[in-house]
Amino acid sequence: MDKMYEILMGLPLFNGVSRERMTEIVGNTKFHFLKYLEGETIIAAGNPCTHIMFIISGSARVSITNVTGRFTVSQTLEAPDVISPEYLFGMSSTYPCSVVANEPVGILQIDKNDYLHILNSDRVFLYNFLNTLSTKAQKGVEGILALTTGALDQRLAYWIIALTQRSGKNITMTCKTRDLYSLFGVQRSSFMATLDAMKEQGYIDYEPGVIYIKSRKGLLDILNTSPD
Repeated sequence: MDKMYEILMGLPLFNGVSRERMTEIVGNTKFHFLKYLEGETIIAAGNPCTHIMFIISGSARVSITNVTGRFTVSQTLEAPDVISPEYLFGMSSTYPCSVVANEPVGILQIDKNDYLHILNSDRVFLYNFLNTLSTKAQKGVEGILALTTGALDQRLAYWIIALTQRSGKNITMTCKTRDLYSLFGVQRSSFMATLDAMKEQGYIDYEPGVIYIKSRKGLLDILNTSPD
């Protein structure tokens, strides 16, 4: 039981909560603990987001694919973490991503109404959730502003940052190279030169059809760098 409390208090949206407060929350809230085997689907893209879902053990692969299926951004989330909390509320409350267990995975699931009660019961929970949403929104604004410069490395960085979580690991962008440079409206030579420059800086690696993100923080630095 002590280990379970440590896991719960280590979850990103429960940071800063006392053991006593956590005990009270557990006693008054319906916590659903689920288990998934390696390869099992935890969430399918398009599923309604009716619960907030925390990874409490293991890891899962989260993938977002465009409507044609030609472009995919994937990341690995490891315990303790939360899956796409920004889709719990708002006009669009369906998951845009698929989530598959990389290994045996433990999930803590809390109903939206129960989680709303938790948020209303303590400012620590509310601030954690608002900070998570605000960080995601602010990175989106930074990315949109970066797009106006026309710098291809910033545009690539924006796509990755917008479609992944800060805690995401082993991030990949999968797409045919010709589709990517067509998507960004540049010549193949310019696109490959940008990839080579980003690789030399240690931000990415790549092979035909796949871009591997080696430093998400490096991509954030690109977005935060003003043009000369």
